[in-house]
Amino acid sequence: MKEKTGRSARYDMKLSKEQKEYFEYAAKLGGYRTLSEFIIHSAQENAQRIVKEHEQILKSDRDRELFFNELLYPGMPNQELRQAAEEYVQNI
Repeated sequence: MKEKTGRSARYDMKLSKEQKEYFEYAAKLGGYRTLSEFIIHSAQENAQRIVKEHEQILKSDRDRELFFNELLYPGMPNQELRQAAEEYVQNI
């Protein structure tokens, strides 16, 4: 996914010599023109995969709201859950 915008931002990072050489080698094998192009493309692909996985778990705002509300404010256990817990304790 190539994103072109009118504005750009700069991001600098330090790599070990070995990392830089390895990434340059991979970039060359992958047909990338520059190391920066390779790193940006690789980071973009990984970011898309992570976001997609996350969004598949909690598809909608409503899903996220329900999920996190239950984590933060759990309701009282119902009769079936209380009974199951009692049976579990008796069978230990």
